[in-house]
Amino acid sequence: MNKIWANSGDSHFLEPEDLWRTSLPARLADLVPRSEKDPDGLWETVHIDGMSFRRQLPKPQAQEFYDATHRAPGARDLDLRLKDLDNEGVWGELTFPSLGMWNSSFRTPEVLREAVKVSNDWAWDKIARRSPRLIPTAQVPTLILEDAVAELERCAEIGYRAVFMPTSPHPKQKPYNHDSWEPFWAAAERANMVLAFHIGTEPVDLTATGPSGVVHRGPGGAVLNYVETTYSGQRVATAMVASGALDRHPDLRILIAEGGATWVPFLADRMEEGYRQHHMLVRPKLTRSPREILYSQVYASFQHDSTAVAAMTAMGYNNVMWGSDYPHMEGTFGHTQETLHGLFDGVDPAVKQRITVGAFAELFPSVPPLPTADAPAPVGATS
Repeated sequence: MNKIWANSGDSHFLEPEDLWRTSLPARLADLVPRSEKDPDGLWETVHIDGMSFRRQLPKPQAQEFYDATHRAPGARDLDLRLKDLDNEGVWGELTFPSLGMWNSSFRTPEVLREAVKVSNDWAWDKIARRSPRLIPTAQVPTLILEDAVAELERCAEIGYRAVFMPTSPHPKQKPYNHDSWEPFWAAAERANMVLAFHIGTEPVDLTATGPSGVVHRGPGGAVLNYVETTYSGQRVATAMVASGALDRHPDLRILIAEGGATWVPFLADRMEEGYRQHHMLVRPKLTRSPREILYSQVYASFQHDSTAVAAMTAMGYNNVMWGSDYPHMEGTFGHTQETLHGLFDGVDPAVKQRITVGAFAELFPSVPPLPTADAPAPVGATS
């Protein structure tokens, strides 16, 4: 097969597990997450920010499943990662953090603020400086919104162009449709920062036993839980439109990563209907229609969905973006070319270009142009 090159709007990198503990002063390092496994391997004690709790570890077969999500060679190694990307036909790549999944568990603002700075400085030095093809997402400490604004502005000055956001805010903060977030939305718009909401990142009860993300049990539980992760991204987009946040900030762009794309036209229908049929109850009033706001300011990434292309060709939604989800099991590593050919063979070249390259380049123009037939892709060590 001729190689189809694409940019990826969704991937993940595993930082050193001891990054926070080895980089923070001792009085703060003692408060970052660490775990102690029992000798029998069945339970562990988790310590974080002055709290300790016990939780049951996944059974061996489940642990094998979770470990498999990080077996790609470049999950932790950037040299191997770039070689993987060259082999798979992935050019530019938006990378989400790993340690950032703990952010909603902190309760001491100083610890979260300093831990996030360590992560952002590390990611810029190790990932962004390694290759212009890699776009790391910054993290912000949302226990105190003033801290979040300050770190966003600091990262923008460093050179970041995207901020990783969980699909639900820190438990101590108001929901995203609340006006208290207005200074943050305004700061992101001023800094030309994309707000990258990744599905499946809503806060979970870490004191609960068993793996996080388990909402449903019983028949069909695995599929129910997998599908459940997508809904939070749709709620974010709905909140940002209905609350007027995107209407007030027309230059602000948000990305809902890994949640598919065909839900955007569906939400546009429902929001248009609600806004029209219940207009007497709707506050605030928008200056543009919900569909116009969704279609112009919300981007959505997918990896395998056969219907995603139709969101553009049949439903007029142009901000569809492909993503590999490297190195996770849900992603395309090992069969990226097969996936891309299955999605785009026979598709209008303009549609193919927009989804594989154009939408990403629109958000992150600093990534160099893709290789051409006359200039083949460089080896993975290229920076």
